[in-house]
Amino acid sequence: MVPYTMQKYIIDGNYPLKGKIKASGNKNAALPCLAATMLTSQPVVLKNLPEIEDVYVMLEILQQLGATVQKLADNEYKISVMDIKKDEIPGEEAKKVRASILFAGPLLARKGKVILPPPGGDIIGRRRLDTHFLALKKLGASVDIDGFFILQANKLVGQDIFLDEASVTATENTIMASVLAQGETVIRNAASEPHVQDLCKMLNSMGAKISGIGSNILYIQGVKKLHGTEFKISTDYMEVGSFIGLAAVTRSEIEIQDAAPENLRMTKIGFAKLGIFWETEGTTLRIPAGQDLKVCLDMGGMLPKIDDAPWPGFPPDLISIAVVLATQVKGTILIHEKMFESRMFFVDKLIGMGARIILCDPHRAVVTGPTRLKGSELVSPDVRAGMAMVLAALCAEGKSTIHNVYQIERGYEKLAERLKLLGAKIRTVND
Repeated sequence: MVPYTMQKYIIDGNYPLKGKIKASGNKNAALPCLAATMLTSQPVVLKNLPEIEDVYVMLEILQQLGATVQKLADNEYKISVMDIKKDEIPGEEAKKVRASILFAGPLLARKGKVILPPPGGDIIGRRRLDTHFLALKKLGASVDIDGFFILQANKLVGQDIFLDEASVTATENTIMASVLAQGETVIRNAASEPHVQDLCKMLNSMGAKISGIGSNILYIQGVKKLHGTEFKISTDYMEVGSFIGLAAVTRSEIEIQDAAPENLRMTKIGFAKLGIFWETEGTTLRIPAGQDLKVCLDMGGMLPKIDDAPWPGFPPDLISIAVVLATQVKGTILIHEKMFESRMFFVDKLIGMGARIILCDPHRAVVTGPTRLKGSELVSPDVRAGMAMVLAALCAEGKSTIHNVYQIERGYEKLAERLKLLGAKIRTVND
């Protein structure tokens, strides 16, 4: 893989946008599906993989572990893991992406051992790993910690497991370890997000026996081996939500293709509190221009709030987008980030741009709008806050510079190039 050059965006704001944009594949589905290719010695073809930095890092890890990776076309890769050469995840790559921990389940299932450096990823608060290891220990693995996490298992045996939190990645690791375990595994309090469903569907297409997909209880009947498959990654509904926000703050008409509207029901409820609506035709969304954005009060004239929760609640990854949206909406609303205690700290940059925001504590912000934001010098702290800054810059007056856009492009495919096609005044330069 080509080393990434640190770059920045220079954005001239306050220009209307217009046009069509096609949604990319779901980043959060692509990463576990890439890890799951290790569960078979036969080739796996993954389609609709987003061409983003996190995917490239996962592909690099696969190659270092012994996989052969072949790019068949844009967004389509063939991965073959005939023989696993190593049981240790490379430290430099592990630091770049939190999804490196998703190799724990597949390596345990296929090789019986894995050595994991602490995973990297977004700094959005404490992100526990306990749930992963408690579940894998229940299946028969031993866990030692000595700077690295060392997991070993002579045999994995199915169990009735209750996860202590509905962690997405812990659910995925437990699923991947269980599909080759002896007997039946029941995972209770399982995460059920669309990306978890994608992983289950892919594994079933490889010969796994998973039922209860889409619910919080999964039943997995272990099999002796899995075979190859072709699988298409579903639409990234976080990206779709971001583009809906982009249309709203710039008062633009944008059409989003392959939008998977069935995954946007709670997003629609949350955004409706800000006066945002869209039209649906098949899998295409159209966000009309010039919407009259104002806060919709709760019954009795009470102040409304947007708060996140595990699926099917409002997506945590769209909370940052909701904060920027609220700065452009008439009225006051409470944004409550319940799940990560550091995600809201980016709002000081919005305040510096002119936003009227009271950060009550690490989890809650009261936003009053509308305010005309001013162009500013910004630094992207994580994927979603970085995208929120792009939205703020595009609706602000004047020029903004966003540094550390690596953090944005970890999750959004060819973002600047696609926004230019909508008429955005954005360019990428070396930082």
